[in-house]
Amino acid sequence: MLITRILTALVLLPLMLAALFLFPAAAWAGFSWLIVVLALWEYARMVGMSLPRQACYLALSTLFAAAAWFGHWRMQGFEHGAVLALWLLLVPAWLAKRWKMPSGLPAWLLGWALMLPAWFAFLEWRPDAMTHDALALLAVMGLVWVADIAAYFSGKAFGRRKLAPAISPGKSWEGVYGAVVCVAIYVALVDHFGWLDIKLPLWGLLLLALPLTAVSVCGDLLESWFKRSAGIKDSSRLLPGHGGVYDRIDSLIAVLAVSNALRALGGM
Repeated sequence: MLITRILTALVLLPLMLAALFLFPAAAWAGFSWLIVVLALWEYARMVGMSLPRQACYLALSTLFAAAAWFGHWRMQGFEHGAVLALWLLLVPAWLAKRWKMPSGLPAWLLGWALMLPAWFAFLEWRPDAMTHDALALLAVMGLVWVADIAAYFSGKAFGRRKLAPAISPGKSWEGVYGAVVCVAIYVALVDHFGWLDIKLPLWGLLLLALPLTAVSVCGDLLESWFKRSAGIKDSSRLLPGHGGVYDRIDSLIAVLAVSNALRALGGM
């Protein structure tokens, strides 16, 4: 399994970096939408949509994305405020109360609320193929990857106290602490190399990294709760050794949406 995970990562990472740094804006929009729509398909399966409804849901989602791209639509202040309310208030409450997965129209709306802001963030963090735009988005994505890897190894080495045993028994508070420490080191390095064009001192960036790390953990836990509710281990088997696309971007969609909202509203 480990070899399979490594081989898959060796294919996916160069592909992602090539798209990030080389694709023109339209190709990047299409590539990032492919990532999001695959995760949206996996989500639709989790909430129990029938095949015809899945097809309708994904078709409507793709039509909206196409209209947004060609119409030059971007998220506005109200939408960004709703994103912050979702990830900073609603999702923590959902995890604490362990609410059931929605069905019908609420399920459709929740999927869009989770996935569409992340796609807009892909576009708005990286409006074109300029090197600095790509580096800024890579820095945000890197925070998620560092948090995820650090939490895994810290949890394996030092994990004692369970973070959310009813949702994801393998996660521990020690894993979270390890993620916070490693993210702080990562942010200091990113700031030193000037990847982020954010007018904040280092201590401000470190303070900002704390809630983003928490949001990353919440994104991971939310998908874990969806899978537990649906009685499945992985969102799909699209990525050998890694499960599904949603499994790989569960934290990323949260951090992208929140960081983009903070930046748009003047917090970054």
